[in-house]
Parts: sequence; structure tokens; C-alpha cells
Amino acid sequence: MPKSIKKINLRKNKRRLPKGVIHIRASFNNTIVTITDIRGQVVSWSSAGACGFKGAKKSTPFAAQTAAENAIRLLIDQGMKQAEVMICGPGPGRDTALRAIRRSGLTINFVRDVTPMPHNGCRPPKKRRV
Repeated sequence: MPKSIKKINLRKNKRRLPKGVIHIRASFNNTIVTITDIRGQVVSWSSAGACGFKGAKKSTPFAAQTAAENAIRLLIDQGMKQAEVMICGPGPGRDTALRAIRRSGLTINFVRDVTPMPHNGCRPPKKRRV
């Protein structure tokens, strides 16, 4: 039996993350909360669908609140103190998810709305002839 058998650690050990970025994607059908470090590597994520809500219940503010709380729970164990929040989309869960983050005890540096806005956008479809 060889002496130099090393145990391969497949899972990365928990890193200490003092600061991170919280991305909230609030569409009309679902709310997805993704938490990354400063470089943009995903640390934790959750969504209303992943929390067990189905169908029309996914698009409620309560489902967004639950998704935000689930995503943040892992971060507080890793020692995150500060966060920047990026909100994208027009959905009903955007304000409630932000309130859940505020209640969690993280210091929020800034909240930025990064919803894409068209600068006169795409050409509209041709008019319907009946």
C-alpha cells in the first residue's frame, strides 16, 4: 500500500467573504436572488420556484421575500458584513426582496436599478390587417 495517498477534497472550503453583491432579478413570473463576490463568482442563489412555490404563487411578494432570506442565510455563516444590491426587472417581488435583505442585518452600501431600458429599441411589428 503506497504511503503518499492524499485525500481529494472535492468541495471548496468555506471562504470568508467580507463583501459581496446581491443581484435581484424580479420578473412577472418569478424572482431570482443571486449573491456573488466582488469578482462576480456566484456564492449562493435562490428563487421563488426553488423555495417550493409553484404557478401563480411564484410571482407574489411573499415568495420573493422567502427567496431572499434563503439566499442570505448561507452568507451570514460565511461572515459577510457589507453588500451592494443590484435590482433588475419590473416584477412584484423587487421591493419585498430588498426589505428582506435590509432586515437580515447586512450593511447595504448602495442599491442600484440595473433594469435594461431601450433607447428607442426594436422596430415594432407591422400593423395587423383584418
